This record gives sequence, structure tokens and C-alpha cells, in this order.
Amino acid sequence: MSEEDRVQRLPRPDGNTVAYAKTDGRAPTVVFLGGFRSDMTGTKALALEAWAQTAGRAFLRFDYLGHGQSSGRFEDGTIGRWLDDSLAAVDSLTAGKLVLVGSSMGGWLSLLVARARPERLAGLVLIAAAPDFTERMLLKGLSAEDRVRLERDGRLERPSQYSPEPSVFTWKLIEEGRKHLLLDKKLVLPCPVRLLHGQSDPDVPWEYSLQIARHLEAPEVVTTFVKGGDHRLSTPADIARLVATVEELAG
Repeated sequence: MSEEDRVQRLPRPDGNTVAYAKTDGRAPTVVFLGGFRSDMTGTKALALEAWAQTAGRAFLRFDYLGHGQSSGRFEDGTIGRWLDDSLAAVDSLTAGKLVLVGSSMGGWLSLLVARARPERLAGLVLIAAAPDFTERMLLKGLSAEDRVRLERDGRLERPSQYSPEPSVFTWKLIEEGRKHLLLDKKLVLPCPVRLLHGQSDPDVPWEYSLQIARHLEAPEVVTTFVKGGDHRLSTPADIARLVATVEELAG
């Protein structure tokens, strides 16, 4: 079945739709949450889906508002909106226990979903997770001039190393993100957590995973650093490590 045939749509109350692809199988369901401006057809999402199909494991991947095949404008998105999309997908499309796999911004969203639905968690795998990135990385990394421009114009364009299109950051993204900050307090989770991070990550410093681990109170937290690993961690060796990690938590 082609990717086009597999993709289904979950209607949202505002008339938008969340695009998703689902694999039936046994619980816990593995759910992949992608990064900022990423989509559900990335190497990690598709590799995990292929593993799930072979293993007979339930799997879900989806696109947030303004990402990939979902409707809506990317610039209208906020952390809260993308969290709502994530909760709608999890609540409507899965049953039973979950292993959440979050990459970059998807790591922030996974932690927020985990906080909102702790009773459903079987495990959490975070890849170069970037909770609070709007405040701690984006805003902190701006020059005084760019910050003034962002507040004044409401948006800022930056060249992207992952796409020919520039990355667009909105002031709304920063302001709304402040309602969802996690690293200012302890985060208590009822399940084992695995953090994977490349030590040559140009976007999210690997030390960030140490900060996240310090803030987590969970039955077990294991942090793995990959020497020479980049932000995406999508080489064959990285994918094998990711699949083994997810397999371990899915039990």
C-alpha cells in the first residue's frame, strides 16, 4: 500500500485535519512525535513503523497542524496547539498503554503528553529532546536586534539547514510556549525513560539531555550519548539503537 493510501485524517474542532498512519498490533502502542517543521515520513518514523509491522506491534505516526500532510498554516501553530493535536491523536486513535517516542520538539510534546496522560504510559524515548526550546534556545540565541524585530513584526525568518525554505518563528510561538515550560520544576513520570543524544548535535546541545534527566523523577532514567552523532540520529546504527531501545520498553 502506498504512503498516500495509508494516510488517514482525524478531524479537529476548528475544521482542520490531522494526517496520520496507523498500524494495528498488540499493546503497548508506539507513538512517534516528530520535530519542529518535520513530518511523519522521516527516517526514524518509517523505520519504527517497519519494525512495528514485523513485530506485530501497534504503531501511530501523525503530523501536527501546519506540518507534513496535515492542514493549516505552520505559522498558526503553537506548542499548545501541537499538544492538542497530539492528545487528540493519542485519545482517538490508540487504546491501552503507550510508548511515546519524541524527536527534538517532539520530545517536549511527548513529555507534555506524558504529564497529561500518566496512567497510559509504558515508556518514553526522547531523541535530542528540546523541551522549553522556544525560551531556552530560540529566544536566548537571538541578537537584541532580532528580538526587537520578532516582537515588533510578530515573525522572524531564519535560514534552515534542513530545508530550502527558511524557518519561520513567531512571537506567538514564544509567548504561548511559556505556558508549557517543563524545566523549571521536577517532572514526575510513572514509567522508564530513555534519552538518546548525539554529541555533535548542532541544534540541541547534548548537555541538554543531562538537564532533562536531572528534572525527571521516574522509575528508571537512562541517558545514552552517541559520539559524533548529529541532531537527527538517523544513520543505520542510530536507527538500530533506537529500535532496540523502543523494543526494550515495549517489552
